[in-house]
Amino acid sequence: MTSAVRPGAPAAAPAAVTRPEQSDTPRPEQPDAPSAVRADAVAAAQTVAAGTGPASVPAGADPVWARLRAVEERVRHAVAVRRAADPDPDDPYRGQYLTPEAVARILDEPGGLDVPGHEPWQPPPGSVLGGLAARFGLSPLDLDLLLVAVAPDLDARFERLYGYLNDDLTRRRPTVGLALELCALPPAGTGRFRLAAGAPLVEGGLLTVTEPERPPLSRALAVPDRVTAHLLGGTRPDARLAGVLGEAHEDPAADPAEVHRVAAAAGTGTGLVHLRARGGDAEGLAVAALRAAGLRPLVLDAAALARHPGDVPELARVAALEARLTGAGVVLGPLASLPDEPAERARTLRSLCAALRGIPLLTHGSGGWDPAWAADSPVVLTVPAPSPERQAARWLQALDRVADVAGTGDVDELARAVAAHRLDSGQLRRAADVAVRNAALAGRPVGPDDLRAAVRAQNGAGLDRLARRVEPGVGWDDLVLPPTTHRRLRELALRARHRDQVLGQWGMRPGGGRGRGVIALFAGESGTGKTMSAEVVAADLGMDLYVVDLSTVVDKYIGETEKNLERIFTEASAVNAVLLFDEADAIFGKRSEVKDAHDRHANIESAYLLQRMESFDGIAVLTTNLRANLDEAFTRRLDVVADFPVPDPGQRLALWDRCLGARLPRADDLDLAFCADRFELAGGSIRACAVTAAYLAAESGEPLTMRQVVTAVAQEYRKLGRLILQSEFGPHLAAAVEV
Repeated sequence: MTSAVRPGAPAAAPAAVTRPEQSDTPRPEQPDAPSAVRADAVAAAQTVAAGTGPASVPAGADPVWARLRAVEERVRHAVAVRRAADPDPDDPYRGQYLTPEAVARILDEPGGLDVPGHEPWQPPPGSVLGGLAARFGLSPLDLDLLLVAVAPDLDARFERLYGYLNDDLTRRRPTVGLALELCALPPAGTGRFRLAAGAPLVEGGLLTVTEPERPPLSRALAVPDRVTAHLLGGTRPDARLAGVLGEAHEDPAADPAEVHRVAAAAGTGTGLVHLRARGGDAEGLAVAALRAAGLRPLVLDAAALARHPGDVPELARVAALEARLTGAGVVLGPLASLPDEPAERARTLRSLCAALRGIPLLTHGSGGWDPAWAADSPVVLTVPAPSPERQAARWLQALDRVADVAGTGDVDELARAVAAHRLDSGQLRRAADVAVRNAALAGRPVGPDDLRAAVRAQNGAGLDRLARRVEPGVGWDDLVLPPTTHRRLRELALRARHRDQVLGQWGMRPGGGRGRGVIALFAGESGTGKTMSAEVVAADLGMDLYVVDLSTVVDKYIGETEKNLERIFTEASAVNAVLLFDEADAIFGKRSEVKDAHDRHANIESAYLLQRMESFDGIAVLTTNLRANLDEAFTRRLDVVADFPVPDPGQRLALWDRCLGARLPRADDLDLAFCADRFELAGGSIRACAVTAAYLAAESGEPLTMRQVVTAVAQEYRKLGRLILQSEFGPHLAAAVEV
């Protein structure tokens, strides 16, 4: 016995098919859902017989609605046939029980709705149905089954009609058996396999067979809301993808030959392509390649996927459906943002690659591709850094509003100011926007400093957890160094600015897995200006300076120091910054003869650093007080070596004058030439003396005197463990001794 509604349940709303004005059949005093739907079925049958059904679809109408009209006619015919064979059409308890006569009739009749045979048809090219057929591999029969299933979502009348045909008013969606009968397919025929698991409709996610606990023919068919919206012309992606979709930023200055090569690779085999970024904008190139191939880019944020590891299989299926519906290719990356744990990263990529099989999938990252990540191997292409001309063109397009602020003639200068930075299209666009807005807010043209500050703002916070960030506040004019040392610093900045052209385009460091980093060594006594010089170089490049804190690096447990260093190198390669290893001989020291396990592991640490420096892509500065402490193998891998000697008297005089500054009032007896000639101090010590003397002057409320400077120098001598001698302090010895 079937059950439509419980006795006394609220009546269902009558269907709005076509209803005659009057009916000769008296209605029961108590309006119930079964009789109401049956009355609608009667009206539908009478309307079809009289030829007064709904108006025909006009020529040129949407093919979805035109084909849905054919589905409606089949439903009308089925209702009329069912009505004509019903011995008691006005039974108010229809669907709640079976009489012995009804059981006998069911056993005697072959069943079926006598729907006319499935006529051949083809969806118009370029239509929504035509696009679905092409992208999902659907036959005309599949499209009809899909329209039968989606009809209740497009027209509410079908809910009640399906309830009547199902002989159960609570089931208002078509069942597998009903869908087959409406398409004139026998339930026991091969047509039922068009709705089985693995069939295009089900495998592609266009249609879901629900209620698995029921017999196969009684299971209901449902269509996802996103598919319904697509049939109606909706373009908004599935809401479940809202948290993992990124913006599609095409590289406007991508090399056309590279774009064509990537597009061709995406069109072969499974469509899996991995772009290995070597200074270039891999994501922007992937977006440009998909558009060149006539596909929409669907960008998945790898970092967002990593935050929802348990949802990846479902998100992959939703993304695959979205890509097929809209004719899109998928861009995923950077792969380094996926879970760090190898097994979890492999599971994530396997789920994505399996769901997106057959859809162009372009992944990108700074590393290579692990074969364990997917059953298929991708085409791996290297994305080199753009040439200076293309880099300038990228900035020209990103700074398209500069013409209103600073004039397009300044773009070349601005591009040179940030030539050492590696930015993808999204970062470059955001940096240009911030620079223009800040300059407009200040009422002045966009300058190099605006662009440098905007570019620095694009750095992530990953390195902040591993090193101390220093925003440069000094320039070349603040340095007091010998000409040779000054030239070495300029060379370091020059190498950092042109490394992509020299090492990348010209291939001047080929083979061996060598990176495109620039590594310098600053050697000299403490206080000679090594750290400040690194800050000046960073300022010249428009970058931040990150000082590695050795306390966060060195670990007593074996292997942990190497892991900490790897995290630092990885993060430093991803940001536009200068990495400073202060007192580098603590971790870059010489390898020693192996006498015990400690020596062996210390040598392993040094060997790791030697290999890692070879593949480093960033800018690093090592400082040491004693150059001889460094291993010779490290020295060979250095690009620039700058020696910082103790300043001579002329340099010390300039340091004294600069450290005291122009705003501190000076007394007439202040003799800086005497201080520079007699006191052999490094720049750091001179700065410390100047600060101490300034405090003494502030306490006295008078201009800075020579006695206060001598007192500060004497305090610095005692701090350094040096003797206070008559030969150095001369006539000021008494003031120094009193300290």
